[in-house]
Amino acid sequence: MLRNRSIGLAAIVLVGVLVATLLHATGYFQPIENLVSTVLAPLQYSFHWISARIGVGVQTLRDLSSLQARVLELEGTIDRLMIENVRLREAEIELADLRQQLNFKRANPTYDLLAAEVIGRDPSNLLHYIVIDRGTQDGIVVGMPVVTARGLVGRVTSAYPQSARVILITDLSSSVNALIQSSRATGLIQGQGRQKLLMRYVEQGEQVEIGDIVLTSGLGGNFPKRLVIGQVAEVKSNNVDMFQEVWVESAVDFDRLEMVLVVLGFASTD
Repeated sequence: MLRNRSIGLAAIVLVGVLVATLLHATGYFQPIENLVSTVLAPLQYSFHWISARIGVGVQTLRDLSSLQARVLELEGTIDRLMIENVRLREAEIELADLRQQLNFKRANPTYDLLAAEVIGRDPSNLLHYIVIDRGTQDGIVVGMPVVTARGLVGRVTSAYPQSARVILITDLSSSVNALIQSSRATGLIQGQGRQKLLMRYVEQGEQVEIGDIVLTSGLGGNFPKRLVIGQVAEVKSNNVDMFQEVWVESAVDFDRLEMVLVVLGFASTD
C-alpha cells in the first residue's frame, strides 16, 4: 500500500509540473510572476548591495593588511639606509682626517709620528687636557709634542701603558717659545683658557699685524720648529710698557679634536 501511495504522489507532482509548465508557456502565470518579482526586487537589491559592501570591506581589510606590511618593510629599509648613511659619513670624515695626517707626514719627513685617537677630556674645563689611546707600550713618554695637520695641540704630561694625558697649549700652565712668521719677532705663548693664547715678551719696536701667522720657534728644543700655533687676533701696544700684548687665536679647534699625531722624534730642519 505504501508503494502505491508513493507512485500516486509522484504522478500528482509530475502532473502539477506539466500543468505549471503549460500555464507558464501560455502566459497565465505572468501576473503572479510580476507580483512576486515586484515584491522580491527590493529584497534582492538589498541582498546584492550588502553582499557587494561585504566584498568591498573584505578586500579593503586585505589591502590594509598588505599596506601595513609594506609600510613596515619600507620603515625597516629607511632605518637600514639611515644607519648606512651615518656609517658612510663617519667613514668619509675619518678618511679626510687620515688624508690630512698623511699630507702632514709627507710635509714633515723628519718627524717620527704616531696617530692617536682622543678618548677623553677634562670634564670640568678647569684643566685643559685630553686623553689619547696611546701609551708607553707605543713608545709614548712625557714631554712629547702632540699636533694635528692644522697645528700644535700640546705635549704629553702623563703616560700610562695604554693611554696618555696631553696638556693643551690653552692651559694656564702651558708655555711655548714662538715667533711671528712675517717679522720673525719672538715671544712666549701662554695659555689663557678656551681658544685664547697670549704671546708675551714681544718688544714694542717689533711690527705685529692682525692675521700674522705665529709659529713655534724651536728654542729650548721642546717642540719642533715652525709648527703652526695660530694667527694674531689682537695687538695691544703702548709707550709705557716694555712689551706688546699679542693675543693669538689657535689654529686648532680643541673642542672638536678626535685624532692627533704624537711626535715621537724630530730632527732639526736647519
